[in-house]
Amino acid sequence: MVSSKHAFWQALLVTIALFLIGLFLGMAIEGSRLNTIEDFYAESEISLMDILALNELITTGNYSCQDMIHSNLLFADRIYEEAIILEDFENAGQLTDDFKLAHKRYDLLRTFLLINSEKTRELCKGNFNVVVYFYEQETEDLAQRATQNVWSKVLFDLKQKKGADVILIPIAANGGLHSVDSVVSQYDIKRFPVIIINGQVIDELKSVEELEDYLI
Repeated sequence: MVSSKHAFWQALLVTIALFLIGLFLGMAIEGSRLNTIEDFYAESEISLMDILALNELITTGNYSCQDMIHSNLLFADRIYEEAIILEDFENAGQLTDDFKLAHKRYDLLRTFLLINSEKTRELCKGNFNVVVYFYEQETEDLAQRATQNVWSKVLFDLKQKKGADVILIPIAANGGLHSVDSVVSQYDIKRFPVIIINGQVIDELKSVEELEDYLI
């Protein structure tokens, strides 16, 4: 009987030890991933400031549409690729709310990009396409989640096909950002997911070929 109790306590201690080791290891991995995201974000923030500084030249008339479009495209591609990495990290599981904060910060960057891209497109007479994808993060609606997965795949394929002709900007609409809420309200959007191509709202799932009809 004593031996049985002793074995029980040993097994319990081993289980607790393994749990704590797994917990600390998971936190260490998550911390490393967050550091990676923080480094990406810092560089993206610098890129955004660079674009805004470039756009200040508009007020003096010393600007180049080619330079402005190129800078917007580079920035859009950069934060889109980083968004994919962030999504992979989130899907791997998270122990803290830090990834949610990182996601919100990226949504703010994307909103800046949206506003700046629309200004550039208007100024440069529509030499490129702005495709904005509004979705709900961590939705519990399974049908909506499935639709969003399909939309993400379609838009990824569209971007791969059209390349530099398309600035693709995915933004979570339920992150509590006033700037995002304002854009959603401006277009009178009532449900998600939805995309906006060059100012035109599309709320029905379409193929890559159908979306191409909305591009310039």
